[in-house]
Amino acid sequence: MARHRRARNIGRLVLLVIALAATYGVFAVVSMRIALRAREVPVPKVVGLDFADAGRAMETAGLTLKMDDSRPFSDSVAAGRIATQDPAPGLVVRRGRGVRVWMSAGSRSSVVPKLVGEAERSAQARSTTDGLEVAVAADIRSSDFPPDSVVAQDHPPGSRANRIGVVVNRGERTAGYVMPDLIGAAGDAALDVLRSHGLRVSVVAQQPYPGVPSGIVLRQFPAAGFQVTPDQPISLEVSR
Repeated sequence: MARHRRARNIGRLVLLVIALAATYGVFAVVSMRIALRAREVPVPKVVGLDFADAGRAMETAGLTLKMDDSRPFSDSVAAGRIATQDPAPGLVVRRGRGVRVWMSAGSRSSVVPKLVGEAERSAQARSTTDGLEVAVAADIRSSDFPPDSVVAQDHPPGSRANRIGVVVNRGERTAGYVMPDLIGAAGDAALDVLRSHGLRVSVVAQQPYPGVPSGIVLRQFPAAGFQVTPDQPISLEVSR
């Protein structure tokens, strides 16, 4: 009888020790979680703030602010203010962690100037100064506008854009001629005929050719059958 009582007492003692150990373990885990949570804070949102205000917000949260050297363009955040941050706002991190931020370089787009009526070269130069890329969207040939002038643009003046397309007048097309076959003709006569039609022609070389008298056309450029205009140079080689 005494032996059974002793066994029960030992069993109760063992259960008590186990219960106490389990209780200690639970309290230790809970205390650890509370301590860890006490060291964790949510990242505040600093996008849109200047660096000084963002620094104060991070200091209040127990975090540090680090600025990256690169500056991204942003159409929604003004230049000199924070465009993006890492970690993102609301993310829970440990106290003392650094939060990296990138300052906005402002909008890449620029105010579109009035280019219609300007010469193509001056329109290109002016737009480049304003940070705009100008591309010739189409060419027209008309006597109603000055040659090499902008006659239309795809973004109206005062709007904002990164790139603008323009239509440029190349001037009325000049009269053209079909190049005749001059090989074997007398060089002086060929020069007189071509120049009488306003064409630019010159003898670029003279060389001996067996059996061919002096002054005969040996080669021509452009070749016979090609379209030529008064502003296009024509070259002849004749025998010597």
